[in-house]
This record gives sequence, structure tokens and C-alpha cells, in this order.
Amino acid sequence: MPGSPALVTSRRVARATTGRSLISTTLCAMRHDASVAAGEKGRPRAVLADQLVPRGDALVFGHNGIGARIKAYIALTKPRIIELLLITTIPPMFVAARGVPPIHLIVLTVIGGALAAGGANAMNMVYDRDIDALMERTKRRPLVTGMVTPQAAIAFACVLEAASFSLLTTTVNLLSAVLAVSATGFYVGVYTMWLKRSSSQNIVIGGAAGAVPVLVGWSAVTGRLSLAPFLMFGLIFLWTPPHFWALAVRYRDDYSAARIPMLPSVKDMTKVTRQILYYTVALVALSLAIVPIAHLGLVYIVTAVAADAVFLAYATGLCRQPTPRRAMKLFGFSITYLSVVFIAMAVDAVAHPW
Repeated sequence: MPGSPALVTSRRVARATTGRSLISTTLCAMRHDASVAAGEKGRPRAVLADQLVPRGDALVFGHNGIGARIKAYIALTKPRIIELLLITTIPPMFVAARGVPPIHLIVLTVIGGALAAGGANAMNMVYDRDIDALMERTKRRPLVTGMVTPQAAIAFACVLEAASFSLLTTTVNLLSAVLAVSATGFYVGVYTMWLKRSSSQNIVIGGAAGAVPVLVGWSAVTGRLSLAPFLMFGLIFLWTPPHFWALAVRYRDDYSAARIPMLPSVKDMTKVTRQILYYTVALVALSLAIVPIAHLGLVYIVTAVAADAVFLAYATGLCRQPTPRRAMKLFGFSITYLSVVFIAMAVDAVAHPW
């Protein structure tokens, strides 16, 4: 089991100070021990950053520096996830334009999409702060450590969503704006607040939210949707389960401790790895079926076939040896796979603009 957020906070403060670290850590630990001795029960409680103030020779309960605050708010948006979403936003714009779309349109669409995704991720952290405190992978998030309050995070998320909708509506088009904000509603309302804690198929259905950026990018160029972007949507939809379940294999004990019914934490590994393989096979089939619909050429075909072969090899290997080490190799390559395949779409659209 992970340590309490109070001790997590004390460790982070200790690393950021010099000379005072031992005293700071001791004071935080004493506060935690006193709570335990008094019989406090319930879910882990974070020490709020606003309670830490310099006092004498020790850093005791006040305000952290502005730099730390900024980093905490940036962390709320989950920048690494946003980077992956943007990789799936821009290539469809190239395919839709059959070449290079206007640069200003790319920039505005990317900014609008990033704002919407950042707001969605911040709301996700607000709702999940209780289970984040129980999981090793997430226990250092800003709402767990107390660097940001729930009220401030909600306000921050609302500002991001409003800015996204306003920007996309006024500079791109209404369809793109509606799609971007709708993805937020689905991710927070359907996945985070409902499916994540109630169904082992949570990530399968919830993964639809992560596929919406494809539709945003396409509609930004054309002002409408067609079969091609929906097939690209399907690629990400099918990619999400093997990608996330591979990570969940590594952290299955965390999900069990937090009582989140992620498939690897509620089913035996044989069933999990078979499901991963089934989705991988479906992904491979769709990655090739999309070629004539999206008018993709040799650059994409060669790249997709090579990437598909490697993905299948990792999925098959995981079925044979269902270990966390192999699962993390699959997880790592899955990110590469999505990036390579979508970038190949953009390159192909420029190389063969028919």
C-alpha cells in the first residue's frame, strides 16, 4: 500500500529544501502519527499547501512558491496525454486537406484542442483525488499533495473549457468547438464519474473520448465529417484497450487497492492478454481497411504494415508470457505505434495529394 499523502507531501517538501529538511519531515510525520494515535479513520488526507508556513528554523504549515504553483496547475492538465491527443489531431488535418493545411488553422485547432483536453484532465483529477491518493502511480498529483484545492482546480478547468469553446468557435468553426467540448463531457461524465468505478469495460467505452481529436482536426479543415475520419476515430478506439490494459497489468495491485475494476485487476491474466490480442488484431485490420477510404498511399501502407507486425508480436508475446515486464514493453510501443501511424498519414497526404 502507498504511504499517506501527508508523508508524501513531507518527502516532497524535504527534497525542495536545504538544511531544514530533517525538521520539516519530522514535523509532518509527527502530525500524521498524532492523527493515527487519535483514532482518525477514513481515506488518506493530503496536507494542504496553504497550511505550510516558514516558522523559525523549520518549514511548517504556508504558501509554496509561484513556480511550484504553476507546475501544479500544468500537471493538472496531464501534458503527456495532451501531447498524444495532438498527434492524432494534426495528421487528419493533412489528410482532409490532401496536403498541408493553413498553418494558422493548425495552430488554432491545436491550442483549442489542448485547452479542452487540459480542462477535462483537471476535472478528472478533481473527481478521482480519493483513489489517486491510494495508487502509487498517482499519489503525487497536485490535488493529493494539496498543492491545488478542488475548488481552484474546478475553476481552472472551467476557464480552460470556456477558452477552448470560444477560441474554436470564433477562429475555426462551431462543429470543431462542439466536438472538443463534447469530448470533455463524455470523458468526465461517462468515463470518470460512471464507468471507471463500475465496469471492467470502462476504458473500452471511455476510450471514445480520446478518439474525438481526430474528428476535431478533420472538421477544422472541412467543416463537416465523413467516413474517413470516423475510421480514424475507430483506430484510436481499438488502440486504447491494449494500450491501457498493458499499463494496468503493471499497476493491477494499485487498481485493486483503490477498488477500480480495471480488467487486469478483476480478471485472470489469460483472459486479459487474450482481450489485448483480440483488440490488437482488430486494430491491425482497420489500419489497412482505412487505406482506400482515406485515399492513403504507399508511404502509409508500408509504415502501417511494419508497425502492425511489431504490435502483433508484442501482443502475442504477452499472451505467451503474461508478465508486467512484457506488458510495459507493449505499453511503450503502443505509444510509438499511434504516433508513427498517424504521422505516416500526414506524410502520405503530402507525398500523394490525390
